[in-house]
Amino acid sequence: MRTLASSVRIGITGTMRPTPYRLMFLVLGLVAALARTVAHEVPAEMLAAANTFLGTLNAEQKRLAVYPLTDAERENWNFVPIARNGLTFKKMTTEQYGFGMALLRSGLSHTGVARVQATMQMELVLKELEKDTPAGRRDPVNYFVTIFGEPSADKSWGWRFEGHHVAFNFTVVDGKHVFFTPGFLGGNPGEVRTGGPRQGERVLGEEEDLGHAVIQSLDAAQRKIAIFTDKAPNEIVTTNKHRVSPLSPEGITAAQLTPTQRERLFALVHCYTSRWRPELSAETYAAFTANLDKLTFAWAGATERGKVATYYRIQCPEYLIEFDNSQNNANHIHTTVRSFKGDFGADLLAEHYAKEHKK
Repeated sequence: MRTLASSVRIGITGTMRPTPYRLMFLVLGLVAALARTVAHEVPAEMLAAANTFLGTLNAEQKRLAVYPLTDAERENWNFVPIARNGLTFKKMTTEQYGFGMALLRSGLSHTGVARVQATMQMELVLKELEKDTPAGRRDPVNYFVTIFGEPSADKSWGWRFEGHHVAFNFTVVDGKHVFFTPGFLGGNPGEVRTGGPRQGERVLGEEEDLGHAVIQSLDAAQRKIAIFTDKAPNEIVTTNKHRVSPLSPEGITAAQLTPTQRERLFALVHCYTSRWRPELSAETYAAFTANLDKLTFAWAGATERGKVATYYRIQCPEYLIEFDNSQNNANHIHTTVRSFKGDFGADLLAEHYAKEHKK
């Protein structure tokens, strides 16, 4: 696999000036190089955070929080406001809440954690808009931490952080290989349009604006390739499926873009991969940008931000990104990052179980 540093060189070789985008990719290359040298620290930090969190729980809380690694609950993920399994923050002490958030920080970047916290607080906006009907449905502490298996330095285990519009799933195989998809973030409202101190807030505004920047940069011929329908779907295509496959049509390839357009697409990819800490996200970003003929961008719906639904997706051979803003008069955003082979660490876990069975 091409490293991030080599991917960066695609955009900066020759005599092109060092634009802000290219400078950003240079910095990302340096971060990736450092990340690969310390990636082994991530499983150890997750292990320490999980054990610290579990060490504060009483017997009843552990009963709610812990499931076997092989339990079907591990892949029972969702992003809508439904009843969930796991231990909710509502049933934690203040100390336990802090340790639950510390576990989240062991997997996400500062940007990712900020996105999650802003999404959780958006429940208060919905509470006001909906007049809290039905009662208690919107609650910024109605989020859950669930542990799967026994956290271990050499065995497989996993954990999940989930609630309305937030879903992050982590699987640690053999105590050292970290898989971190499916991942989901949503925004409702996409833009707070009512009065008050939060008016104008857009939790996922960057994801929306950078997507529009890509489609707006395309000429008429390029748009004919990239736009596969004038009507956006009502939801991300993959929803909360346990397994996903590449979607069709794929759209326009990065190789068919100009260097400037390609930089905008790379910036959009980075917006998503940077939700996770650099030690995890660097190789994912590299996988997206490694082959320009295999990196594709597809669009559906309106090309102007407003009251008309929009959708886009970005694909490479290993990963998929989806964005949809269709519901609530195009003011309700859903985004996801999926791995065609790595969701829930499925392939490597299956290989692990096969070897153990032979023993």
